[in-house]
Amino acid sequence: MPDLLIELFSEEIPARMQARASDDLKRLMTDGLVEAGLTYASAAAFATPRRLTLSVEGLTAESRATREERKGPAVGAPDAAVDGFARSAGVARNALEVRDVKKGQAYFAVIETPGRTAAEIVAEVLERTIRTFPWPKSMRWGAGRLRWVRPLQSILCLLAGDDGAEVVPLEVDGLKAGATTRGHRFMAPDAFAVSSFDDYEAKLKRARVLLRPEERAETIRHDAANLAFARGLEVVEDEGLLAEVAGLVEWPVVLMGRIGEDFLGLPAEVLRTSMKEHQKFFSVRNPKSGRIEGYVTVANIETSDDGATILAGNGKVLAARLSDARFFWENDLAVAKAGMDEWRVGLKAVTFESRLGSQADRIARVAALAREIAPMVGADPDLAETAAQVAKLDLRSEMVGEFPELQGTMGRYYAEAAGLPAEVAAASAEHYSPLGPSDAVPTAPVSVAVALADKLDTLTGFWAIDEKPTGSKDPFALRRAALGVVRLILDQGHRLNIFELIQIGIARHPTPTGHLASDVQSMLDDDQPHIDAAWSEARDLLSFLHDRLKVHLRDEGIRHDVIDACLAMPGADDLTLLVRRAEALAAFLKTEDGGNLVQGFRRANNILTQAEEKDGVEYSYGADRKFAEADEERALFDALDAAEAKIGPAMQAENFAAAMAALADLRAPIDAFFEAVQVNAEAQVVRRNRLNLLSRIRRLCLDVADLRRLEG
Repeated sequence: MPDLLIELFSEEIPARMQARASDDLKRLMTDGLVEAGLTYASAAAFATPRRLTLSVEGLTAESRATREERKGPAVGAPDAAVDGFARSAGVARNALEVRDVKKGQAYFAVIETPGRTAAEIVAEVLERTIRTFPWPKSMRWGAGRLRWVRPLQSILCLLAGDDGAEVVPLEVDGLKAGATTRGHRFMAPDAFAVSSFDDYEAKLKRARVLLRPEERAETIRHDAANLAFARGLEVVEDEGLLAEVAGLVEWPVVLMGRIGEDFLGLPAEVLRTSMKEHQKFFSVRNPKSGRIEGYVTVANIETSDDGATILAGNGKVLAARLSDARFFWENDLAVAKAGMDEWRVGLKAVTFESRLGSQADRIARVAALAREIAPMVGADPDLAETAAQVAKLDLRSEMVGEFPELQGTMGRYYAEAAGLPAEVAAASAEHYSPLGPSDAVPTAPVSVAVALADKLDTLTGFWAIDEKPTGSKDPFALRRAALGVVRLILDQGHRLNIFELIQIGIARHPTPTGHLASDVQSMLDDDQPHIDAAWSEARDLLSFLHDRLKVHLRDEGIRHDVIDACLAMPGADDLTLLVRRAEALAAFLKTEDGGNLVQGFRRANNILTQAEEKDGVEYSYGADRKFAEADEERALFDALDAAEAKIGPAMQAENFAAAMAALADLRAPIDAFFEAVQVNAEAQVVRRNRLNLLSRIRRLCLDVADLRRLEG
């Protein structure tokens, strides 16, 4: 069984496209080979800046011949139908066979497909793959019509077996497949022949090309750490930058330089961002002071002066970049120390969303909402309002204009420079968080208040103008904002009436008719259409938050139907209370008593529901012990009395675990009751009494959670 080696050699492939391209090459080729009747043992794809490579081991030498019989129209059918069947089967009409079937006779086509060699199939699949390759962006060059991410220069395609290697005959727009490749562009540019994948990879390494991206990344990581350690420093980890740089070089040569003394006073985040975004440099930190003092750059060539010339050139470019950053920093500090009024005025001219006003309008709304939220999360209202008023002012700073990813981070520095309290400065940096499911959640009360207000204003604003997520489309990241609200509340167990906050937020946005209310009362004083529309939007947004809560809890192992059972209960506006109830119910259902009690509840509820529908009455009260005939019936009365005495106080104290435990005590008495008695007895007094007893079971269970919503 031969092994297949493919290399598509081109001009430099953008680093961001390499991983996806290697996966696509593997997928398209292996799927195509299998569809054509070949099998293989394993496959692996690799990418360097100038090549995509695929290695397939244990490929079958040829596809099997196949024979297929296909039934067609009945004999006597119109000629057009018979001719069409023959064409679809790929046979001549006179080759069709007539056979007896249940209802007479019909035409049959026998389709025989001979086996094909692996080389023939590989050539066909590879040409199709090259011509239809799904690059995010591609180009044409010269007079040809072929499209590739960058000009494609050569194709290597070999089938290597025990008897040697053969070149797969293939030509794509004048490029003929061969057995040769090239090494490093400068250090080993000459072509050389290969005979197998192992031979290919070994010769590439001798020609100063590391084929495997992970090997290039590990070389960079290892050499950078050693260089920094030798100088008593450490490299700041950045996996994203490491992956990108590993895609920029075929032969990584790690060099380390120092940052000029004039720039060491810049914030560490500014140094790191400037070097990463502009130069693709890794930051090097002094572990004792935490200060960024150096950088690591990765060259793609070995030089006779050990990289001295490269470092000198990089140092000049870096100095120019950092000079710009220092200029921005100094200008911004001057504005901050003057009170940031210049930025505050500037935000009035920055549109947040055409229907939701300017950034200044938004800040005013967030500040007012933060003040209302503050007492609920243990924050000082004055500090929360002040923090919200300054948290986004850095959007007008020159530094954030150059590096938008530093918004918030620079806000902290500028708030400190303005002499504002530490809580206000921290909120400037933390109010954007959490940005995703793995992002840290702020814990400082002022930061939590501003972060909640910021996200709720975003949600209520876009809900007010009917710009909601649809399907997979969420251009304003509203799902992320909703999940942020959920995590901010649950992380510290804050007790908030989220529906009330949603109403307050919506009241500060335009209503469907364009009216802008200043507070909830203004909304309620408006005419009925405004009230109905605002109420509907608020309920819809609460439902959206509940959906995000389900996603969050699902990741923690709580089923969606368990959450639904708790959402149907009073207090669903309090997310912390809701989650505590759901956690208790989930734990209860994992026990044997819990699962069996749910079955007993379902049985009781089904019998009761059917009887109520049949009799046209509701059996909701009046169960009397004196009508009990069986010991098991009397025992159930006792058990229900005992459970009610425990469940009521437990629910009042929000001790859901205790309430569930009291429910669990009902499992045995309910089972015994159903085994011993017939609910629909002939004596109507006994029947009604037992149905009312079932009603007590239903009501008691539904006081804890709506078990009707559980699946299974």
